[in-house]
Amino acid sequence: MKLKSVFTNSFGILISRVSGLIRDVLMASALGASIWSDMFFVAFKLPNLFRRIFAEGAFTQAFMPSFIASRHKGVFATAIFMRFMLFLFFFSLAISIFPELITKLMAWGWSSEQIDLTAPLTTINFWYLDLIFIVTFLGTLLQYKEHFATTALSTVLLNIAMIAALYIYIKADPKTVAYALSWAVLAGGVLQIIAHLIALKYFNLHRLLTGGWKYRKSKNIHDENQQFKKLFMPGVLGNSTPQISAFVDTTLATFLATGSVSYLFYANRVFQLPLAIIAIATATVLFPSVSKALKNNQHEAAHQSLSQAFWLLLVLLGISTLGGIILAEPIVHLLFERGKFALAQTLETTRVLQMYMLGLLPFGLAKLFSLFLYASYQHRKAAKIAIYSLIASTLASLILMYPMGAAGLALAGSIGGFVLFFYTVREVGFDILWRILRTKRSLYFLAAMTVTGIALYWINGLIMGYIRTPQ
Repeated sequence: MKLKSVFTNSFGILISRVSGLIRDVLMASALGASIWSDMFFVAFKLPNLFRRIFAEGAFTQAFMPSFIASRHKGVFATAIFMRFMLFLFFFSLAISIFPELITKLMAWGWSSEQIDLTAPLTTINFWYLDLIFIVTFLGTLLQYKEHFATTALSTVLLNIAMIAALYIYIKADPKTVAYALSWAVLAGGVLQIIAHLIALKYFNLHRLLTGGWKYRKSKNIHDENQQFKKLFMPGVLGNSTPQISAFVDTTLATFLATGSVSYLFYANRVFQLPLAIIAIATATVLFPSVSKALKNNQHEAAHQSLSQAFWLLLVLLGISTLGGIILAEPIVHLLFERGKFALAQTLETTRVLQMYMLGLLPFGLAKLFSLFLYASYQHRKAAKIAIYSLIASTLASLILMYPMGAAGLALAGSIGGFVLFFYTVREVGFDILWRILRTKRSLYFLAAMTVTGIALYWINGLIMGYIRTPQ
């Protein structure tokens, strides 16, 4: 495993996520947890869902094995790009014509008046889907060259555009702020494309695409196309369980008290930080090398990389889980409690964050083990496992949403994470997991987590005593 690439990718994602938190802090100050913040988050939810599905593995893990195996890489890449862009353009056009319909699907519990107010925001935000696909496609080509920094850092440009909009309009009325944020989303998408085009030219990958376009009619890529078709939809299902679960939770939250959608959004943003910079960054770097190793029947090398990555994730995600649960209230207070985001919103968001953090380890480790399924073309098995997880989390959401509110929806997502982890490891092989755990490292890990938990509990007491004592 290339630790340098992992840490480079993690650092880029960290910078992106930190800038995203700054954006969310300003958003919480400008909109709080109000009806307008709920409306913006619903409008942004669907393109953001597809952004996470595309950008965090689904497209790459279907495209990369087929691309590596292709004899005419340029022609194959160009054909896939054109097919997706045509579909997404007409899909976005349809959403622009009938925005109320898709908004209603995302917010069943809202009144017709709220749907009508949100529909224009949905129209604007949905075009980001077209832009982020271009970013993801170009980023996948860069990953083939084992260059990860541009994609990892590019989200900073989206966040900068939104931060600029918030800075300019932070004192305006909530409606103006929501519209400014929506247009800033599109501006950020354009900036991300420009950054990737510059990197593409630096690595001379633009020649691959221009050559692919030039020879698109003279090369036979039927087999590659068929292989990609078999992998893509199962890859989407297999990779998108947390995102689809969060999307379902947002829809269900519209039946709960005002602010519930916002509590889920703010808490999920904190949850996504360690998941992205640790688990997703590691899996992104590991996937090309695991794919090449398994293609060349170098199974021992692939298992060695898995073992190294497992212990890295277990320690870092374990510390993050304890920190996120024990220090949840100080974290939410520090990040969001200002302006229109008051103590009551902090307490609700804290409960949601604690429930989300229970699922950090299983989601992160499932992401790691699933690499072997995708690298060996077992996308259908990964999709079947994801469906089990989604069913479990949805049923749990319906059971827990009324007694626990938004926190119950977050807990249901974590339950889905445990189901995902169990079935993924079972498919890859419990013997592989047991071989990794059957070392002294397991005892060291348990001891380290015990000491860390005690230390964090003590630190939490000190911090809470300070921030809740009248100054």
